[in-house]
Amino acid sequence: MEEKTGAQVLISADPCFGACDLDVSLLSQVDLLFHFGHSQLEQTDLEKKVFFIETRSKADVGPAVTAALPLLPEKKIGILTTVQHVHQLDTVRRLLENAGKEVILSRGDNRIAYSGQVLGCNFSAARSCENSPDAKKCEAYLFIGSGRFHPIGIALSAQKKVVCADPFLSEAFELDFRKFLMQRSAVIGNSMEANLFGIIVSTKNGQCRKKLAKRLKQKAEEHGKKAVILQMDLVTPDQMLNFSVDAFVNTACPRLAVDDSGRYPVPVLTPQEFEIVLGERCWEDLVLDEILEGERE
Repeated sequence: MEEKTGAQVLISADPCFGACDLDVSLLSQVDLLFHFGHSQLEQTDLEKKVFFIETRSKADVGPAVTAALPLLPEKKIGILTTVQHVHQLDTVRRLLENAGKEVILSRGDNRIAYSGQVLGCNFSAARSCENSPDAKKCEAYLFIGSGRFHPIGIALSAQKKVVCADPFLSEAFELDFRKFLMQRSAVIGNSMEANLFGIIVSTKNGQCRKKLAKRLKQKAEEHGKKAVILQMDLVTPDQMLNFSVDAFVNTACPRLAVDDSGRYPVPVLTPQEFEIVLGERCWEDLVLDEILEGERE
């Protein structure tokens, strides 16, 4: 690029976890920033100088979807995926319709760029399927992608069966998230006697929820608990060693409380789990935390 344009190129060497994590420091020094791998989250002044270059998987979704069909006796199927596979949803739709299925493909809120797309922090497309204008309620969901985090979020958000089709392994399985619920129940249980909570706020562009943190602090105090708000950019287990609290409440990336839960010195709760600890939410109403449209600030 330098040879062809004469422009000076600076490469961000900091870790990046998504479109929610733009290199703001570098952005202030350049005329244009290319962000690879993710779709744009929001239309803000910050993103005006950012060009989002999405990456697309070349993996064939056909074998995985074919493997999923025996696991989907239901008629009305909602299809969901990540940005890496959104360009293949027409293929998925065709395969399902050829198998006699009625396919529902819906769009989430304004943080979602494509119909059928979910993020690790936003499953609004799943709920949109439930409330589709033609009233075709989903009976089950087919998730195209790898891993279990997104399917767990879909299942808890929509309270429906989820079948996962992994294009990289050409395999499919029905999601069983009982182990996940047991793990999160243990975290909640271990926090019941906590008196001092550290409420984590990230300054990252798409993760900052200061208003939520302030509301949670107020809730804690209303229930006779103490809480302090801890503001930082990058949230890691090592950083948490510096704070003597009984438990943390995470308002940053929802995956932080889940993916690294065993590495933190004390329990790390999501806002919804914190409400259970305070007695303001029933255990049966546990869902994954999400950052939805209008909640970032």
